[in-house]
Amino acid sequence: MRTDVRIGWTSTVLAPFTPKWLKRFSQWTLHRVFHQRSNMFIYMHILLEGAVYAEYSYEVFGYCNDMGTTLISLSVPYTLLAVSTVLFFLCIKTDPGTVTKNSISGQLHIYSYDRRLFHPGVPCPTCQLIKPARSKHCRVCNRCVQRFDHHCVWVNNCIGAQNTRYFLLYLISLCAMAGDIVLLTGDMLLHAVLHSGLLQASYIDEHGQQQPAGLLFVIQHLFLTFPRIVFMLGFLIFVFFLLAGYALFHSYLALVNQTSNEWYKSRGYTCQHCHPTVTGDNFCSPAPDHSKRYFYSRGLLRNLGEVFFPPKAIQKKEN
Repeated sequence: MRTDVRIGWTSTVLAPFTPKWLKRFSQWTLHRVFHQRSNMFIYMHILLEGAVYAEYSYEVFGYCNDMGTTLISLSVPYTLLAVSTVLFFLCIKTDPGTVTKNSISGQLHIYSYDRRLFHPGVPCPTCQLIKPARSKHCRVCNRCVQRFDHHCVWVNNCIGAQNTRYFLLYLISLCAMAGDIVLLTGDMLLHAVLHSGLLQASYIDEHGQQQPAGLLFVIQHLFLTFPRIVFMLGFLIFVFFLLAGYALFHSYLALVNQTSNEWYKSRGYTCQHCHPTVTGDNFCSPAPDHSKRYFYSRGLLRNLGEVFFPPKAIQKKEN
C-alpha cells in the first residue's frame, strides 16, 4: 500500500516529462517488482550483505586485529550475521497467517470488529471468504492474511500474525549488525588517523601559504588510502539510520498493538489502486478518528505478548 502511494505520487509529477515508451517500460517494471512475487530483492539483499562482509573480512578485520581489537569484538558481526540469517529465513518461509476455508471459522473469533476499519460480514471480493477483523487481501500473494501488516519485497512474503515477531527481530538484528561494523570500522579509521599524525600535519595551498590539515583534508586522505572501507562505512551509516527509523516505527506499532496497514488506514492514507472506494460496510478508509486509533491495545506487556506469541484460532467445540 505504501509503495503504491509513493509510486503514484512520483508518476504524477514526472508524467509530463516522460516519453511514452519509458512510461510503459517503467510501469511494466514496477508491476513486476512490486505487484508480482519475485526473489529479486532477496538476491539483492544477499549480494549487498555479502559485499559488506567480504570487505569487512578482507580489510577491516585484519587492520583491527593488528591494532589490538579483541577477537571477541571482531567476531560479534559474524554472530549477528548468523542470527539475522536465521530470522531472514523465518520471515521468508513462515506462513504469515493465510485465511483459508479450513481456518476461517476459528480466525473470525480471534479479534472483534472495531466497525470503523473492520466490519463484520464483509467478504473478500477475491477469496470469497468473510474477512476476519484485522485481515487484508494481499494483491501480490493473492491471499487474505490474518493481522496483515504489509507485503515486504525484501523477504518476498507478507508480514502477518505468524511472522511479525521474526520480522521485528530481523530489523533489530540488521540494525545491530550495521551499527557494530560501523563502530569497528570507525575505530579503525580513527586509529589510522591518530597513528599517521594527520591531525598535526599541514599543507601548502594554491597561494603558497602553509595551512593546517582540517577535517576535509583528513577525509580526502582516508578516501584515497582506504577507498572501499570509506565507501562501505558511508553505505552502512546510511543503512543504519534508515533501518533504525523503520525498526523504531515497527517497535512502536508492536507496543500499541497496531499494524502498518491499520496505522495508514486510521490516518486516511490509502491507495486507490489497492483500495477502490466503495460504499456501505465495504468502505475501507473513513475519516481519521483519533479516539479509536488504538482499538486493539491491551497494555504494553499484553501487546508485546500478542506479537511474540500470536493468539491461535479458536476452535469450536463439537457437541
